[in-house]
Amino acid sequence: MLRALHIRDFVIVDQIELGFEAGFTVFSGETGAGKSILIDALSLALGGRGDAGLVREGASRADISAIFEAPAAAQSWLAEQSLEGPELILRRVIDAQGRSKAYINGLPATLTQLRDLGALLVDIHGQHAHQSLLDTAQQRLLLDTQGGHIDKAQALTEAWNQWRDAQARLQQAQTHEADQAERISRLTQDVAFLDDLAPMESEWPDLCARQSRLAHAEALLEGAQQAVEALDGESGSVAQALHVAQQALQALLRHDPSLEEHYQTLESARILCSETVSGLNAYADRLELDPDALAEANTRMSRMFDAARRFHTEPEALTALHEQTRSLLQEAEAGQNLDALTQACARAEEHYLACAKSLSSARAVTAQRLSEQVTAAMQTLSMEGGSFRVDLTASKPTAHGIDSIEFLVAGHAGVTPRPLIRVASGGELARISLALSVIASEAARVPTLIFDEVDSGIGGAVAEVVGRLLHQLGLRHQVLCVTHLPQVAACARQHFQVSKSTEQGQTTSQIQSLSDELRTDEIARMLGGVKITATTREHAREMLRLSSA
Repeated sequence: MLRALHIRDFVIVDQIELGFEAGFTVFSGETGAGKSILIDALSLALGGRGDAGLVREGASRADISAIFEAPAAAQSWLAEQSLEGPELILRRVIDAQGRSKAYINGLPATLTQLRDLGALLVDIHGQHAHQSLLDTAQQRLLLDTQGGHIDKAQALTEAWNQWRDAQARLQQAQTHEADQAERISRLTQDVAFLDDLAPMESEWPDLCARQSRLAHAEALLEGAQQAVEALDGESGSVAQALHVAQQALQALLRHDPSLEEHYQTLESARILCSETVSGLNAYADRLELDPDALAEANTRMSRMFDAARRFHTEPEALTALHEQTRSLLQEAEAGQNLDALTQACARAEEHYLACAKSLSSARAVTAQRLSEQVTAAMQTLSMEGGSFRVDLTASKPTAHGIDSIEFLVAGHAGVTPRPLIRVASGGELARISLALSVIASEAARVPTLIFDEVDSGIGGAVAEVVGRLLHQLGLRHQVLCVTHLPQVAACARQHFQVSKSTEQGQTTSQIQSLSDELRTDEIARMLGGVKITATTREHAREMLRLSSA
């Protein structure tokens, strides 16, 4: 819900800070005082269009900030966009040159982001505001939400996607049938070739190492033997030299014990030399002088080189290529089975139509109920004889079903119902939106509803009904309403008065939250005009008592 609104240098507003409560809140004031300016300012913070004309004359920029208590849907959206914060603050700045900047929780944002987030927070109803009810997609969503059909609608969309995918696979197979046969033949040959080669995981590096040892076995054996001779031969070997050096130092240790360190170093060298000799002898024993094994390794390497050239890859990648080619062949063979694809497409279509018919039937029941409820509400809203109908007409299959949904309205008896978007009277449209909002309040997707001049063209008992409807709606949502009717204002929980004044040739708008006494005076003014009398005050008190009863 909307917690606070800060407005600075906007149209005729100098600076205003407002705090809001839950429930039903009204704004009243003289005509031209700037009541709708508040709605315009909030619309701007929600991503509405703006220009330099909105900046107060003489100011460098207009600055609007709206602070919300974010519902779950908005919190999820903020997390997806990495725009979380300790509270939800939407800010919009427009300078005198018409340049605009937008912020969400202090971070720069686009107007699209403001609008997307705003749609989760506020819905504005009125003669001069964008209204989601005019969008047929929103009408369908409202109907499905009101009827509890969201799960059915989601299942239908999934079935639609599955059907479309099956159609695409069948069409692709039919279009490329000849090419597919040739491709299968080629893949079959490739798989057979690779099956015969049977490359193993990590075979190539092991094969290269083995071939190198076999190819150089004689040189390796000779080199190892030479090293052994040099380390431990009968004449002039390293082992003999180390032994002589150790004996020399051992004879001196009794004269200088500090030579012990060097003696131990020689001992370590002698041991290392001995271990190296043992290792080289073992290595020489393992070496193969096997021409047949070398020929076999060379042949295997040659086959793998030939295969790598054939498939334009590296020898070490042949194992992965083998698996990939086998998978491609299996997919191609499955894709060539036109009968199976045709049957799969038919099953997907059958499943989609079953889901669509189920949803269509459920929608028809909800449409009838909603039509009756809104029509009944219209009779109490100065639209006697009028009617509302949720029109469901058959349409070609789409992701949303097999019927087209549109809200139709007849403002008076004898008038042919027309699409809601074509209703001529803005006042009628606002009242129909009010009736829909009250009836569908449990299905409303946003926590804050705003009505701008919703009571245009009505009065008397009808105005009292509108006030009670708005109060009823305020039990489930935060409701803000700009009104000129005392019957509506008396039903509110919170009341703001909007006024304007002129000082030194500068006109500004002010807003104040009314105490009980000031609220009585404001409703008395709305009842009796400029001059407030004891009679109008008593009438105002009586109206407030009845409204709170």
